[in-house]
Amino acid sequence: MHLEIYRAKEDELIKGCLRRDPSAQKLLYDSYSSKMYGLCYRYVKDSMEAEDILVTAFTKVFDKIQQFRSDGSFEGWIRRIVVNEALTYLRRNRSMYLETPLEQADREPDYSALSDHLEAEDLLKMIQELPTGYRIVFNLYAIDGYSHKEIAEQLGISENTSKSQLSRARTYLQKVLVEHDWMANKKISSDESTT
Repeated sequence: MHLEIYRAKEDELIKGCLRRDPSAQKLLYDSYSSKMYGLCYRYVKDSMEAEDILVTAFTKVFDKIQQFRSDGSFEGWIRRIVVNEALTYLRRNRSMYLETPLEQADREPDYSALSDHLEAEDLLKMIQELPTGYRIVFNLYAIDGYSHKEIAEQLGISENTSKSQLSRARTYLQKVLVEHDWMANKKISSDESTT
């Protein structure tokens, strides 16, 4: 029942945007902009750049809304436009270096040393610290669900390069987790301060 009400409201919102109704466009923007800003920020580390990408992406959402075919998730359709705009921005600004050197991990990470309390915010901080090429491929594959074939097409690289970048990103993140053990240290210091 809840889902049906949500879909009916979403359909009304889409119809309003098709009519170019400013109040419907504002409501659509207000409904999705916060989540989509987070998506933009995962691809670029600068809040102003993320905001620019977001605004351009929503302009495209409004311009192309007639292309949405209600056979899938509307939010998913918006996400695709936002991700494509972020990638376009990165290509245009030439800040996408896919072959950033990575100091190889000299040992297998010891996962037993990690805390079980890793929070999403901390993980996002670590992802933001990835070299640009690793960060883009990791976001596309691990978070946004693109295949290596789709990533290769989007970025103009080979599938093997995409796989290599993902592997290096994972190695980098594993090494950061083990070396800094952020959450375990955070938890210990907060436990000590409460006693």
